[in-house]
Amino acid sequence: MASITLLSLAPAATLLHLPASTSLSTSFVAAPGPISGRRSVVLRARPRRCVTVVCSAAAAEAAEAEPAEKFRLDNLGPQKGSRRRPKRKGRGIAAGQGASCGFGMRGQKSRSGPGVRRGFEGGQMPLYRRIPKLRGIAGGMHIGLPKYVPFNLRDLARGGFKDGDEISLESLKSRGLINPSGRERKLPLKILGDGDVSVKLNIKAGAFSASAKEKLEAAGCTLSLVPKRKKWLPQSYLKNQARAEEYFSKKNGGAGESDEASA
Repeated sequence: MASITLLSLAPAATLLHLPASTSLSTSFVAAPGPISGRRSVVLRARPRRCVTVVCSAAAAEAAEAEPAEKFRLDNLGPQKGSRRRPKRKGRGIAAGQGASCGFGMRGQKSRSGPGVRRGFEGGQMPLYRRIPKLRGIAGGMHIGLPKYVPFNLRDLARGGFKDGDEISLESLKSRGLINPSGRERKLPLKILGDGDVSVKLNIKAGAFSASAKEKLEAAGCTLSLVPKRKKWLPQSYLKNQARAEEYFSKKNGGAGESDEASA
């Protein structure tokens, strides 16, 4: 144990040096000098106090290094603040949602029952009927549906065609170059001009793009347009259509004869 040094606060201060081997319960008297005649100083033993200095950075690292507690059935529970007590309605005016529970006193929405449907605006023309409608597929119409099965010239190289081969919707299906499904199985073929062709082919399709037609004619290919399949119409409609064409042809012919007579 280290030695103890006492400093007196008297005007003429004197330092008292106590060796470590001296017992703390013994009374010590100041040495003769300027403070002679004063009472002795009694030193009493006190319990030792341990002071621990903790570094915040080291403590944080130690906390991070400690493994997290494993989830068990006895420590499972919701996060703090995630569960709240429900708002009590209809429990007096002081509750804030007392008599009418926030639904008001009058009107259709304050009554019991399902209320009003979504989009209902009290009988006036609702918003979903006032705004303009989209056309095509977005609007649910058939105007945006595809009319052809597209096929580009660059895909001809994968088929391994040679000079004089015939290209049609059936031949492309048999070679696995196209695989239309659903509604597209009844659509005609259309040749597009993305790519180049170096062989002379006999192509039968329902339509050709302008660039594809130019490239195929420059390569010496033979192009054939396949007629579209006629849409089925009832006999009554066809009969009325024939009668209308006959009527307008006679009318236009009579008008032409009358114009010639007047001239």
